[in-house]
Amino acid sequence: METPSTLREQKKAVTRRALAGAALRLAVERGLDGVTVEDIADEAGVSRRTFSNYFASKEDAVLDADRDRLRALISLVEARPADEEAWQALRASTAELYRVRPLPDVEWMAQLRLLRRHPSLLARQAGGQVALERDLTAALVPREPDEEVARLMAATFLTTIRTGIGLWLEGAGEQQLPDLVDRLLSRVRVQGT
Repeated sequence: METPSTLREQKKAVTRRALAGAALRLAVERGLDGVTVEDIADEAGVSRRTFSNYFASKEDAVLDADRDRLRALISLVEARPADEEAWQALRASTAELYRVRPLPDVEWMAQLRLLRRHPSLLARQAGGQVALERDLTAALVPREPDEEVARLMAATFLTTIRTGIGLWLEGAGEQQLPDLVDRLLSRVRVQGT
């Protein structure tokens, strides 16, 4: 994740994290349907208007940590050596993300549990996945100039990650998630690699 450079950016980042943390904490305690935007704003010590400056809905606030993790992944892919093949850049970036954000991340686990119980969160996350696939494709195009292949690679990568997370949750964490995901990524055959 990029570090905010100005004091104003730092304050905005703190407010955003406070709102997202309050949204997730309250949704875990009360259930998503038992939480209002006003509750979240009150918990974070800001106004309803301030909440609206950061998030369009309580679902967006609850999912913010996930989106932050995905933005970090894209930044890691973009920062990989230019001559590295696209699939290898994805694998290495995933390993780096898990290294800098060790698991289990309590907030992320709470979010995963909420996702499984609330269709509105799943729908919102699915919409975010479309944008992520687009952004990830753009990050891969310098390494894989055939945009169709880059898009297929991004979609395959994201599906593999989701599959790994699902297997990990179903196995009650019997395996280390980074190892499981890397093993699954190594099993995928990708054109050009």
